[in-house]
Amino acid sequence: MDNNKPEGYDFKEGEVLLFDKPYEWTSFDLVNKVRKKLCNYLGVKKIKVGHAGTLDPLATGLLIVCTGKATKTIDSYQAKEKEYVATLQLGSTTPSFDLETEIDQTYPTEHITRELVDKTLLDFIGELDQVPPAFSAVKVKGKRAYEFAREGKEPELKAKKLVIKEIEVLSFKPEELVLRIVCSKGTYIRGLARDIGKALDSGAHLTALKRTRIGQYINENAMNIETFEKKLK
Repeated sequence: MDNNKPEGYDFKEGEVLLFDKPYEWTSFDLVNKVRKKLCNYLGVKKIKVGHAGTLDPLATGLLIVCTGKATKTIDSYQAKEKEYVATLQLGSTTPSFDLETEIDQTYPTEHITRELVDKTLLDFIGELDQVPPAFSAVKVKGKRAYEFAREGKEPELKAKKLVIKEIEVLSFKPEELVLRIVCSKGTYIRGLARDIGKALDSGAHLTALKRTRIGQYINENAMNIETFEKKLK
């Protein structure tokens, strides 16, 4: 994988590209734009393009995009360890556990100290059972969970096993907590924010989320769609 030598790419045979997904774009938005630009560049009507590991629209950061025959390797990238930087607003919750929906409840935060945070986070290291957010793409009875949630219904979601390898406090304020999180595939950081809020005897939701690493691949080496277009030209 070398984002600095576009002239050496063979997109049909298969390439693995690192992109920095913009805020409010879905992962599919980015894939579709890459596919369209590649079709124009190669003069073809279609080419296989896929991504390894969905990022929510309100999240930013590293998205691995595979082209051509490399799309067969997507599962191997999805299985890799992930790293995120997450900003949690303490003292309030939303139905989606992030900014997609409005605040529905508020809670006291006066009792939350840095010492309490450090002690609480220790309980989140290791193997955990996590119930996915209602506003997620998990399938329930043939429908996506978020479809039920947006209809005002509560989808029946089962807890899933995951592993949190590291949680580091990057900054702490009375109502804001910034964390670096290293975790396994399938971890919902929004769900982690919900659970940390509850464990602090308060509430919490995400106000920002950035994926900084997938396995050995880091976001610092990723490009945006404008840079990709310039490389093609």
